[in-house]
Amino acid sequence: MTNNNKNWLFIPLFIVTIALFILDLAIGSIKIPFENFISIFLGRGHEENNIYSEIILNFRVPKAIAAILAGAALSVAGLMMQTLFRNPLADPYILGVSSGASLGVAITMMSASILPFFWIQSNFSIVISAIAGAAIVLLLVIGVSYKVKNSVSLLIVGIMLGTIAGSIVSILQYFSNPDAIKLFVLWTFGSLSAVNYENLQILTPIVIIGLTMAFILHKNSDGLLLGENYAKGLGINIKSTRILIVLSSGILAGSITAFTGPIAFVGVAVPHIARGIFKTALHKILIPASILIGASLILICDIITQIPTYTLPINTISALFGAPVVIWVILRKN
Repeated sequence: MTNNNKNWLFIPLFIVTIALFILDLAIGSIKIPFENFISIFLGRGHEENNIYSEIILNFRVPKAIAAILAGAALSVAGLMMQTLFRNPLADPYILGVSSGASLGVAITMMSASILPFFWIQSNFSIVISAIAGAAIVLLLVIGVSYKVKNSVSLLIVGIMLGTIAGSIVSILQYFSNPDAIKLFVLWTFGSLSAVNYENLQILTPIVIIGLTMAFILHKNSDGLLLGENYAKGLGINIKSTRILIVLSSGILAGSITAFTGPIAFVGVAVPHIARGIFKTALHKILIPASILIGASLILICDIITQIPTYTLPINTISALFGAPVVIWVILRKN
């Protein structure tokens, strides 16, 4: 787990992330002249370019910030899951958190015909439902983690909880009307466009808390890579470390899923890209590296979704980037 003195790579990574953030503001389904964009970006000409200013400041800026938060959160959550299970193909949704969030959203969107007095559907109610569903599954997994002795059993429990949630979603779809099913399917495609400044006031501190927890655990995470017996010899409390890793990963993955819908493959692919670039397994290097690479990757995906005249689902683009990395990992590991 040695570091090969490649910390200087953080500088170009940071510059690339900033450049992609600016590019994401400039590119969209509505073309904004370059001189108007520069004027607005530099804080001038807001009154002369009122429509363009509204598009950039109130739509593209929160969307780009959401892309950075989503990339950072999902990448770090994936890194922590791969460390916990010592499985290179583990992802942030492996514990069923995404399935729990999907179940919460499905209940909100598709229960109108079953529960006539169910609360009114809105963007905020969908977010609350997703958070509640993810939180319930996360609490169940944490509760189970007190009982089980090894990570493999915890992994199986997470998969089973996700299967149960998926089965309930399928039942709801069977009894729901086509319009509700269509809305739910659109949500599962993932979208950054629905995130506004009010959402960011909730999402940003949650992501910061999850990332801070992950970084605090970086030494314990390094110990887990060497095996649980060796980690115990170093004085690491395996049970509490495992619970805190599950909690931080669940917070990161659950909050992003609640506000943007599920975004696939980022959590699997980015940690491997970070390890390949920095040639280390030290989490104090991999966590900030995953944050920058993940943010850049989601920004690239968001830029690509804006190139056509209509906006593509971000989940489809992220899969095009992530799936080849997963195939490469499988071939490399034989």
